[in-house]
Amino acid sequence: MDRARGSAPRHGVSRRLRYWLEWALLRSGVALVRLMPPTMAARVIGKGWRWVAPFNRRHQRALENIRHAFPDMPPEQREALARDAWENLGQVMAETLQLDRLVADPSRFEFDVDGVREAVGDGGAVIVSMHAGNWEVTALGGHAAGWQTAGVYQALKNPLTETLLHDLRAPVYPAGLFAKGHDTARRLLGLARSGGRVAMLADLRDLRGVVVPFFGRDAYATPYPATIALAAKVPLIACRVIRLPGSRFRIEAEVVPMPQSGDRKADALEATRRYHARFETWIREYPEQWMWIMRKWIDGPSR
Repeated sequence: MDRARGSAPRHGVSRRLRYWLEWALLRSGVALVRLMPPTMAARVIGKGWRWVAPFNRRHQRALENIRHAFPDMPPEQREALARDAWENLGQVMAETLQLDRLVADPSRFEFDVDGVREAVGDGGAVIVSMHAGNWEVTALGGHAAGWQTAGVYQALKNPLTETLLHDLRAPVYPAGLFAKGHDTARRLLGLARSGGRVAMLADLRDLRGVVVPFFGRDAYATPYPATIALAAKVPLIACRVIRLPGSRFRIEAEVVPMPQSGDRKADALEATRRYHARFETWIREYPEQWMWIMRKWIDGPSR
């Protein structure tokens, strides 16, 4: 019993020490990356990830996901695609640590959002995007449309690194950047109803969500964005970021047609299917820019 009582403080000290070490490493990484211009940093870190990351066990998960998505693709091509995807992830990491510098340079961005701006008008909207290109700059499409966009993200367990990364991302979301949670859901619904525009990544798996077809297999998905759009009676917008050479990006968006059967749960499921179908089409165009390491599918690899 005495030993059990004493283990909690030791565990707390160990956790705090780990948090401080993670924070120190991240701060050092930020300082090192910011010694280089953004394009150079993205190139260097991206190439490093291309050659080091395949030794990570998640590489096999990526290869397996690619095999299911492109069954006719030869093994050597799947390997090359997985390495390309790792390189893109490395670039995203480097660019996130210099997000302020990227955003301050308008020459890095192209936009195709006029149709969405006209469809939304002065009302609210829910924007869904995916882990492709560099998803950290998705909200700039809202800026180009003249919107004040709010964002949603998954908070880290480490409060020190959480604060650091939040502060890097927050300026891109002038209407607020909110961690996922029950209170956040109500806040976002209120924002959408009052004319706000809310952006979130919607391609991760959600075990408590719904199941939709994705690359010919059943996949876990969140109906959360569609549910908010239906409840607030606002358009649902699908957005993507396409990586161009030299840490440049093209941001495109389109309206997802919303079903209107009157059954809100069924309509949310159908809308979720529709934006996943759009995601799949976009991923097939630039497969090297999507994050293949996720455990998205029901019958996917468990590693």
